[in-house]
Amino acid sequence: MANKKTNKDLQAEIDELNEQLQQKTAEIDELKDQLLRKIAEFDNYRKRTLKEKAELILNGGEKTVSAILPVVDDMERALAGMSQFEDVAAVVEGVELIYKKFIDTLEKQGVTPIETKDADFNVDLHEAIAQVPAPTEDMKGKIIDCTQKGYKMGDKVIRHAQVVVGM
Repeated sequence: MANKKTNKDLQAEIDELNEQLQQKTAEIDELKDQLLRKIAEFDNYRKRTLKEKAELILNGGEKTVSAILPVVDDMERALAGMSQFEDVAAVVEGVELIYKKFIDTLEKQGVTPIETKDADFNVDLHEAIAQVPAPTEDMKGKIIDCTQKGYKMGDKVIRHAQVVVGM
């Protein structure tokens, strides 16, 4: 008769189990709410970072264009005045000044030319467009001529230098 529970004991056990069920249900609801909030926070974070990235790209391009516009202005003034100049040396000097200003502007934007003079051929920096017999033994595998300059922005190659390589 010790194994037999009374109705009162069974009801107390049912009440206790119902209370535990309610506690666990409340805990599950709280965890669901936390999960939904975290999902919403992450989605907002993702959207915000995508928007910021797009703005950075747009603003980066705007900064570069703004830096180049004064060079364009100088070039337009030079073109407009070329017909009036009779001294070719003065025109050449003006174009050289504009070229130097343009190169300085690119350098301020982090763009630098890839060195090719007396350099070893490097597939990461150079594009071989031709191979010619090397004039000397020590010129094998080295750049003989550069047909188009290459440029880097920081460590990233923007355009490979087109070169002729000694073989």
